[in-house]
Amino acid sequence: MSDEKIDKALHHDTEEQRKIDLANNVQAKIQNPLYGIPKETLFTQVEVFAREKGMEDIIPFLKKGALLAQNPGNFENISELDEDDKEVIRRETTHKWSQPRDLYLTVIICSLAAAVQGWDQTGSNGANLSFPQEFGISFAAGTPNAKTHEWIVGVINAGPYLASSIIGCWLTDPLNNLFGRRGTLFFCGIFCIFSVIGQGLAQTWPQLLVCRLLLGLGMGPKATTSPVFAAENTPANIRGGLVMSWQMWTAFGIMLGFSANLALFQIGDIAWRLQLGSAFLPAVPLTLGIYFCPESPRWLMKKNRYHEAYKSFKRLRNSELQAARDLYYVHRQLVEEFTVLQGSTFLSRFFELFTIPRLRRATLASFVVMIAQQMCGINIIAFYSSTIFSNAGYSEKQSLLASWGFGMVNWVFAFPAVWTIDTFGRRNLLLFTFPNMAWTLLAAGFCFFIPADNAARVPCIAVFIFLFAAFYSPGEGPVPFTYSAEVFPLTHREMGMSWAVATCFFWSSVLSLTFPSILSSFTSTGAFGFYAGLNVVAFVMIFFLMPETKQRTLEEMDYVFAVPTSRHMSYQLNTFLPYWIKRYVLFRQVELEPLYNFEEVESITVYEKGSGH
Repeated sequence: MSDEKIDKALHHDTEEQRKIDLANNVQAKIQNPLYGIPKETLFTQVEVFAREKGMEDIIPFLKKGALLAQNPGNFENISELDEDDKEVIRRETTHKWSQPRDLYLTVIICSLAAAVQGWDQTGSNGANLSFPQEFGISFAAGTPNAKTHEWIVGVINAGPYLASSIIGCWLTDPLNNLFGRRGTLFFCGIFCIFSVIGQGLAQTWPQLLVCRLLLGLGMGPKATTSPVFAAENTPANIRGGLVMSWQMWTAFGIMLGFSANLALFQIGDIAWRLQLGSAFLPAVPLTLGIYFCPESPRWLMKKNRYHEAYKSFKRLRNSELQAARDLYYVHRQLVEEFTVLQGSTFLSRFFELFTIPRLRRATLASFVVMIAQQMCGINIIAFYSSTIFSNAGYSEKQSLLASWGFGMVNWVFAFPAVWTIDTFGRRNLLLFTFPNMAWTLLAAGFCFFIPADNAARVPCIAVFIFLFAAFYSPGEGPVPFTYSAEVFPLTHREMGMSWAVATCFFWSSVLSLTFPSILSSFTSTGAFGFYAGLNVVAFVMIFFLMPETKQRTLEEMDYVFAVPTSRHMSYQLNTFLPYWIKRYVLFRQVELEPLYNFEEVESITVYEKGSGH
């Protein structure tokens, strides 16, 4: 191969490619990085790549994979693919849930991490009914220093989230850089075992607070890394359904925590210790099982460990052709990313989240979905449902039983999102669920006006809280972590996810810290009405500031988030909103002009004709 030919292949560019600016994609085109490259040039680029990475032995697979990546919608007409190859690709659509064991093992381990998260946050829910009395910090009406005790209990409940948002989440970047996705989750598992056991053994409230702060050092990197690990290992067409398992199994962990609270509350003085300490149980298989999973191939490629990345892809895909396709496609997009978005240090990567337009838009969108999760009010139920039901008139057992019902609804209604998140879309799920969460919270608040001696009072409150959970679970429940894990480029994925989860946990800690005082000052009706109003605010923020990402590869996100925010907002206000009113209010048959042009991703390029472009 001549040097001139190699140079031409490496620097091949087309007019269309030059039009796509990853900082300012005004035309809203979503472009395949292989679009428009003639077959001969593409094969030359593959050979150069294979030689550079020492992968000459798989050049035939890489060539077929490159053609397939270039024309995903036209694989039937690729002459280099035999019938077995085509059948494998057909099954990606006809049997999309038929995936290798190691892919599902990765999802299971990440699901265990989520279950740990859920159980950790609900252990304190039941313990709130007894540990304040144990440590002399009860804030019941008439108790001396009740106002001070409200804040102490709030700080104890908020402890893990404060530590996560201030320190834990920001450990993600250095931990992932040094140890990879698996090593980071192992580190988190250790903290989530021993700090939780320490909570159950605490002898004073400051000791309990310290243990909960240490728990936050494990929770932060775990919540940040697990969705990224799952997102990087899964194919685009089912990524949402599998990555959202974070929320589904967080909800399962919440339900397990409520179950433990209910089962242990009658034990006596040590009940709260067991309620807090039992959360170590799912952390043990997480810590032991993480190294049975393949490491993220994208992280390995980032470290220039391409042979190991290819081995991981082969464990995570159904055929070597698919592994070669994904390896080469990801590599080509990474070349673009590293050219435009390379961050060299921890601080530079952080500041680039706010200074580089493509990153700034992803940072804004992840902020919106994460803060919306706290604005919706779900955690006032997850943290304080037993207290809320107790204030409404239930006994301790009845309060714990009603909380368990909330946990069960929260988990069961997360299942539909496995199928809807990749079809209905992330954005549409939120736009549907937020108005429904608003009215159910408002209705629950109004039910507190029912006289206390009326037997219907607490059941009505419980029904609307359960309805609120039923709307939350398939929408704002799974979307934030799924969405945030996919919107940042590999160069800044750890830092971006750290920002997103720190946002979520910081405002979660604020909510946990302030809710006892809000409940005291606003009354239950006022508190529920306040969060109902925040649901409306969150709906508006999502409508204008959150782009759709369903069924796009992680690399194609670069083009989505290169579209200016002003262009996105203008489209929603001037195109989508009038369409929606005409279609669903006036019942007219109208067509929606799409915002994004995906033509260059799915198009049939000219290599079949043997011409240029």
